[in-house]
Amino acid sequence: MRITDKFSVSMAVYIRDDEKHFRTAVESVVEQTMTPDEILIVVDGPITQQLDSSLADLQNSCETIRIIRLEKNMGHGKARQIGLENCRNELVALMDSDDISMPDRFEKQLECFSLNQDLAVVGGSIEEFIDLPEHVVGARSVPVSNGEIRKYAKYRCPMNQMTVMLKKSEALNAGGYIHWYCDEDYYLWIRMIERGCVFHNIPEALVRVRVGNDMYQRRGGWEYFNSERRLQGYMYNAGMITLAEWIFNVTIRFCIQVMIPNKVRGFLFQTFFRTRDRATQ
Repeated sequence: MRITDKFSVSMAVYIRDDEKHFRTAVESVVEQTMTPDEILIVVDGPITQQLDSSLADLQNSCETIRIIRLEKNMGHGKARQIGLENCRNELVALMDSDDISMPDRFEKQLECFSLNQDLAVVGGSIEEFIDLPEHVVGARSVPVSNGEIRKYAKYRCPMNQMTVMLKKSEALNAGGYIHWYCDEDYYLWIRMIERGCVFHNIPEALVRVRVGNDMYQRRGGWEYFNSERRLQGYMYNAGMITLAEWIFNVTIRFCIQVMIPNKVRGFLFQTFFRTRDRATQ
C-alpha cells in the first residue's frame, strides 16, 4: 500500500450539533497535507436549518463531500455503521462533528499503513480543549504498539475513536459498529482484537477534542455502568480477561460511575486518569 492511496473520511451530524463547530470540523478535514478523495457525512435524522444551510455551503465548496440522509435519528452507532458501509475506499478515517484534526493527521496515518501492510487500525493521542482550540485543558495518550494495545484493552478503551483510520474490510469482518450504549467503539476494537487485527497508535496528538461540562455526566450513571459491566462480561466470556480482572474492572467502574458525583468524577478524570494515560507510555 502506497502513501498516495486514496482514502475516505466518515462523519455523522445530528440535530444537537453546533453549526459553527461542525463547519470547523469539516474544514479541518479539508485543509490537510494529504486530503481525502471522499468525505462521507451521514445526517442522522432531521437537523436544524442552520446545520442544513452550513452543510449545503460546504458541499458546494468541496466536491469530495457526499451526503447520506437518514429519515429519523438512528443513534451514534448506527450512523457510524452506515457511514462505514458506504465509504468507497478501503481506508476510512473517522471524524467527529465538533473536533479538529491536526493538519498532518492523515499524512502520518497513511505513512503508517504504507510502512506496515498488516495494520488494520491506526489512531493517536488527543488534546482536549474548551471554547478555543488553544485552550487545551487535558490530553489522553494511549498505548502505541499492538502488544501494548491488546493488554490495555483488558482495562480501558485503547483507542481514541475520533483519531482512528482503519481498513473498512477488517472492521466489517468483525461485525462493524453494533449498538452498545456509549461503547460501540470499544466493543468493535475488542472484536477486532479477537480476530487478530493489528493495531497501532501514533504517539502524537492527531485531533483536538472539544469538551464541555456535560462530558463527565455521560461517563457516569447506572446506564453507562451497566453498559461497561456487560462489556467486561463479554471479555470474560471470550477468555480475554480473568475472573479477578473482571471483578477489579467492574468494582472500579461502579465506584467511579455510580458512587461518585459528576463534579468529583470530572476532577478524578482530569487529575488522575489523564495523567495515568500519559504515564503509561
